[in-house]
Amino acid sequence: MTPNRIQLIQGDITKITADAIVNAANSSLLGGGGVDGAIHRAGGPAILEECQRIRARQGGCPTGEAVITTGGNLPAKHVIHTVGPVWNGGHQGEPDLLARCYHNSLALARAHGLKTVAFPNISTGVYGYPKDQAAQVAVHTVLGFLGSMNCRSR
Repeated sequence: MTPNRIQLIQGDITKITADAIVNAANSSLLGGGGVDGAIHRAGGPAILEECQRIRARQGGCPTGEAVITTGGNLPAKHVIHTVGPVWNGGHQGEPDLLARCYHNSLALARAHGLKTVAFPNISTGVYGYPKDQAAQVAVHTVLGFLGSMNCRSR
């Protein structure tokens, strides 16, 4: 794969072969609906067990932060769980919180030496973030992160 390349893929994130997939988790880290539930179901109990250990250690995951677990039965080696913001009209820091989700997930991937990461549309399901606005935040943040990595490697 070409370094620092972004691909847009429509499909089932639980079928993606990557170093990590990102889970649009809730703060409890115990699974739920949508992407979160699908990842927990497909990945099996190992993911939930690691999430429970993280909860015991730090009490969940705040909005904008990220944690990493095994991929369990998924084709991805790891799952990076991040908690996106609930959309409240865009005037309560939602864009910044969403950008932190992408940035912190990528920083965690880099810290673990992971090269390929697949993201879902964070916060665009039941959290109600408008998809077009969320996509702008995602692309801007990922490109900025990759750009900062390129500057450091020179």
